[in-house]
Amino acid sequence: MPFARLTSTIRLTAAAVLFGTLTIAGWAQDAPAAPVPQNTPETRSLPVLNYAKPVSHFPNPIGPYTPRHLAAPNLANTARIDGLMHDGKLYLSLDDSVALALENNLDIAIARYNLNIADTDVLRARAGASTLGVNTGIVQNTPGGGVGGLGGQVGSGTGGTTLGAGGAGAGAGGLVGSTLGLGPVLNSFDPVVTGTLQEDHLGQTATSIFQGVFPGTSLVQDTGTVNFAYNQAFQWGTNLSIGFNNTRQTTNSFFSSVSPALNSNFKATITQPLLQGFGFAANARFIRIAKNNRELSDVAFRLQVITTVNQIQTMYWDLVYAYENVRVQKESLAFAEKTLSDTKKQVEIGSLAPIEVVRAQSTVAQDQQALTIALTNLQLEQLLMKNALSRTLRNQTLAGAEVIPTSTMEVPENEPVQPTQDLIDDALRHRADLVESRIQLNTTEISNRAVRNALLPTLNLFAYYGGAGIGGDQNPANVCSNPMTELQTAFGCASPPSPGNFDVIFPTTSIGSTLHQLVNSSNPDKGVGLQLNIPLRNRAAQAVQIRSELEYQQAQMRLQQIENQISIEVRNAQFGVEQNRASVASAQAAVDFARQSLDAEQKKYQFGTSTTTAVLQTQSALATAESTLVSAMAAYEKSRVELDRATGVTLDHAGISIDDAARGQVTRAPNVPYVAPRKDSPALTQPAPQAGAQPQPQ
Repeated sequence: MPFARLTSTIRLTAAAVLFGTLTIAGWAQDAPAAPVPQNTPETRSLPVLNYAKPVSHFPNPIGPYTPRHLAAPNLANTARIDGLMHDGKLYLSLDDSVALALENNLDIAIARYNLNIADTDVLRARAGASTLGVNTGIVQNTPGGGVGGLGGQVGSGTGGTTLGAGGAGAGAGGLVGSTLGLGPVLNSFDPVVTGTLQEDHLGQTATSIFQGVFPGTSLVQDTGTVNFAYNQAFQWGTNLSIGFNNTRQTTNSFFSSVSPALNSNFKATITQPLLQGFGFAANARFIRIAKNNRELSDVAFRLQVITTVNQIQTMYWDLVYAYENVRVQKESLAFAEKTLSDTKKQVEIGSLAPIEVVRAQSTVAQDQQALTIALTNLQLEQLLMKNALSRTLRNQTLAGAEVIPTSTMEVPENEPVQPTQDLIDDALRHRADLVESRIQLNTTEISNRAVRNALLPTLNLFAYYGGAGIGGDQNPANVCSNPMTELQTAFGCASPPSPGNFDVIFPTTSIGSTLHQLVNSSNPDKGVGLQLNIPLRNRAAQAVQIRSELEYQQAQMRLQQIENQISIEVRNAQFGVEQNRASVASAQAAVDFARQSLDAEQKKYQFGTSTTTAVLQTQSALATAESTLVSAMAAYEKSRVELDRATGVTLDHAGISIDDAARGQVTRAPNVPYVAPRKDSPALTQPAPQAGAQPQPQ
């Protein structure tokens, strides 16, 4: 039978398609991989990925439908840290610390993922889908540096990021939403092809002659269906829909004049909104928002790098203070021990009373306690620094290594004083959080245009064109073509044909002729029309539009608030530099006085006009003054770090490339100003490697 031949053809075609798909999938998934170098930081190159670009159908036709497997995160430290290890100690300059932080710090590594996440939102928006948003908060989970501390609450959202848009809060229980992104409903910008391939066999015992066969016999009907549809929306609001349907039906009913019967039809419909949903503003809003979010993620990452670099510099100066304080306490203890030894000798010869030994021993005990505290503080600062500059401390050599700072603090003799207003102007141009607010304000305006468009009634202009075709072969069981006179008379057929000379009720029409009828205007289906939908009260749309305007004004107020806050931060940071510089000068004068006092007291002691107690007290005052000086210099350096942060010029002043930070690979060494090399640092015969020599993975 012809139907059997069609069924066989459909089966063979389906089998070929299935076999080809499985073969291609097998090539895509099971092909043996070429040998690759060992996956180490030294040999693995950093991939440059752009997830805003989709996977193409070429050369792998099923590529868009297969998951993309991403490489596992690299948790190994970069080679730079090994180059700074010498004799079991980690020698760190401030520039080295910043470079290691850009490569290894986990706060930066976590924030780096937001760049690729924002790319996926661009890809999603280009398909006509809504955006999922990106995290723009600062990750602050590195202990130390005065951010979070060891037990402080750091971060409140995913990945340690903050919650709440524009500082407006997030609402109780997460029930408060936003109008951002609302507007007319969008269809898919990606073409969607749907198809139905179906084979159906129906057998039914007839109970009435009106079923097409004699009662008691079986009515048989075989139907093959091949339907396809194509749908696509466009960014200016137009929707295109094309349907192409085909059936082939074979039956033994004598009511059907054609068996097998071929039925084909197609219809193409174009719909263009004229009010709600018209234009790019309403339909491309998610694409524009996604691109803004991508730019926002860049700015947020820059802010993350600035925050982390500031934190690292603060931690470094805390380490320098702890290191210098240990030196001061050791010198004080050594002087106290020498004084105790000299006092014992003088007691033995009878020139001093025994009580002087007890006083000297008490001073030694106090200095030993101060040294113990200083040493434990130094060990803590070393641990915090190693944690901040590495991805893991599982390496026992690194975990147990002492951290030796090779940079020291430098206070310039003549420091230029920049006018406050110039500093504020710099901050208003460079502050990343201010740029974030401006981008968010622009995103809100984009959303508001779509919300205003959603206020309009729906008026759609549509036009369609289609055609139909009918074909097949004469049904030999048809009542009017079969020599059954009684049935022909009963059902009103024309003059009964003579035996062997049947009337031809329907001419034989091939599948090609049937399809030709779709386009030759023999059976057209065409038209044009308007569809109108007017919500009479429109209260929901009014509420959304008013709320969107209020949220926009709220964002404007928030932007002004940030500008005011930045102005105060800059002034406060400038005051801090001035105050701490004065503190350094005062502490230096106190050290000079204490040193001269100790020298005078020692001379008096040699001539017998002073006591051991007076000498030790003077030495204790000198140690306190030196410790205060070190603390004041560290506070001065940290105030300069804060001034750079407040004015937004941290990266520029330190010579940090944001591209290096985004790759996790430092090719240009940072150069932090107002830093001097330590004079007593041991000479290192092996310089630290430049990261540009070997690419480092993120």
